[in-house]
Amino acid sequence: MEGLVLLNALATRLLFVLHSLVGVWRVTEVKKEPRFWLLALLNLLLFLETALTLKFKRERGYKWFSPTIFLYLISIVPSLWLLEMHHETQYCSSQSEGMSHNISSKEDLNQTLISSEQTLISSEQTNGVIETAKVFVSNLSTVCEKVWTLGLHQTFLLMLIIGRWLLPIGGGITRDQLSQLLLMFVGTAADILEFTSETLEEQNVRNSPALVYAILVIWTWSMLQFPLDLAVQYVVCPSTVTARGFPSLFFCQYSADLWNIGISVFIQDGPFLVVRLILMTHFKVINQMLVFFAAKNFLVVVLQLYRLAVLASGVRTSLRNHSEGPEGGERVLSPQDWTGESKEAPAVPLQALPVASCDCLPPP
Repeated sequence: MEGLVLLNALATRLLFVLHSLVGVWRVTEVKKEPRFWLLALLNLLLFLETALTLKFKRERGYKWFSPTIFLYLISIVPSLWLLEMHHETQYCSSQSEGMSHNISSKEDLNQTLISSEQTLISSEQTNGVIETAKVFVSNLSTVCEKVWTLGLHQTFLLMLIIGRWLLPIGGGITRDQLSQLLLMFVGTAADILEFTSETLEEQNVRNSPALVYAILVIWTWSMLQFPLDLAVQYVVCPSTVTARGFPSLFFCQYSADLWNIGISVFIQDGPFLVVRLILMTHFKVINQMLVFFAAKNFLVVVLQLYRLAVLASGVRTSLRNHSEGPEGGERVLSPQDWTGESKEAPAVPLQALPVASCDCLPPP
């Protein structure tokens, strides 16, 4: 089992590095400057984290936070920023052009296959494989930037979910909680992808570099929830927390729910709602999908705040019941609490006991 966990951990980090290198390669192809290969040095942080994890943590993961996911974000996000800021130089013109590229690529692949067969016959197999790889890379370079950027966004979110699944589970989180976290990540990734593809595709947005920067900042901010697993961490509250009052009991008893509410309101749905409202009101960008997702973000924020109020009301009710007594009655007063000259308890009238009925008559 330990060997399988180690293999998953190393394979996940290798996939992260390869995907980051693909993003850096695409940036150098678009910018036509080799100096952008320096972005690949960010992967050294991931190699350093791998060495430290293998030395100190063995097959265990980290608690509450995944440094592997965080360093992967650091290595890939700058490349996506540069691709989004360079979005105006290359477009997919039409479907016919794409078909022509496909036909030409098929012809090139056929030619390379024929040439590779000839090289195999002439005992030059190595050179044929290298030439095939070069043609394959050149065909990938002909794909327009819009498709490349969208593909990197999609695979980026898929890598986050799959990588979090394969990485070792940290302390304090069970497999059931991990499955809940992954399901949350699937919905979160779909909303984030819709946010970027919907807003950055508008021409009015592209004409405003400041607005593009703002959208990318919000997108980067929303990515910070993926290294965290606090939304499913449940803390066992000690019995002494009740005596500390409402804040201590509230934050201890519903810590996971509060993290979930905070992430939704302050990291994802709240900022997304603000951006969409600014687009509709100030920049006059109104379409059916934008209105729908703005309404969806508004409903999520309202429902999260409603859930926060419900949780707070439940904690106040439990504290009130606890202070009133175990049976819900009023507190029993001591003799010193009564007023009067005597400190003794006042006489309480006895209730009449029921007399059992008897059909027997007295003897004559």
